[in-house]
Amino acid sequence: MFDAIVVKKNAEGQTHAAVEQLSLDDLPAGDVTVAVEYSTLNYKDGLCLGPGGGLVRNYPHVPGIDFAGTVESSEHECYKPGDRVVLTGWRVGEAHWGGYAQKARVKAEWLVPLPDGLDTRHAMAIGTAGFTAMLAVMALEDHGIKDGPVLVTGASGGVGSVATAILSHLGHDVAAVTGRPDSADYLRGLGATEIIDRAELAETIKRSLEGERWGGCIDAVGGDMLARVLGQMQYGASVAAVGLAGGAGLPATVIPFLLRGVNLLGIDSVMQPYENRLRAWQRIAKDLPLEKLDAMIQPATLSDLPQLGADILKGQVRGRVVVDVNA
Repeated sequence: MFDAIVVKKNAEGQTHAAVEQLSLDDLPAGDVTVAVEYSTLNYKDGLCLGPGGGLVRNYPHVPGIDFAGTVESSEHECYKPGDRVVLTGWRVGEAHWGGYAQKARVKAEWLVPLPDGLDTRHAMAIGTAGFTAMLAVMALEDHGIKDGPVLVTGASGGVGSVATAILSHLGHDVAAVTGRPDSADYLRGLGATEIIDRAELAETIKRSLEGERWGGCIDAVGGDMLARVLGQMQYGASVAAVGLAGGAGLPATVIPFLLRGVNLLGIDSVMQPYENRLRAWQRIAKDLPLEKLDAMIQPATLSDLPQLGADILKGQVRGRVVVDVNA
């Protein structure tokens, strides 16, 4: 038997999340069984833990959209017992049981070998948010980052925190946008050279084009924030858009794209090809200093998750919640 967070729905459609004991026979089908060591808390996890069930496709359900651990048993030639692995994406924690359990069973192709230099705790300090941040950095690099500061919106959140640390480590000046004044010292510690109140960028848009300010942007907010940023990009610069916390709408015009050649790059971390996932994790191990990760970590246990899930939906969680599923 092992511990897991299990979300159940009653006859009235109400959901409830609590720690329960499960057996290996309860796990869904898959090629590889993993002894999970750490998972994380992401915005999607907050939705799945919430009273409405969010993105959950079936009940009972084990949330947790990522995890890292050790292969316990395998029916696939690519993995053997003792291999260290990490998983992000593939609707794990939504359609398939996820990482909020001491055991997980998944398809082998969803896994990636844990790169040298990373342990499972640091891998989940990075997690889906940090993996997404690296995909965004790689997309900006592929299109060419211009001279000048790189803007990171939603900088005090998971994606923004890791993006700030990576970009700073790569030698870029980073302008970090946050709605939390108390995060300024935290963001400077990650390498931000400028802290911007999000109200400055999220105000009502008055012009389609403004002064050219940013050599690149990782936007983890969307909505009005993204629209505002587009009109401030340098000619030919790119915006890697990774989040929808500000809404799925885009109240912008085509003018930044036509007159400034701005590139809008959509980043989806869910179903990345294996080669992209492996490249991103290898780059993370190389280009993200581990000492900066420690400043982002908020430790948690399985029993903490129902309350933390509510907190993250309210925007009250900073950095990366790392869940020790065995604590």
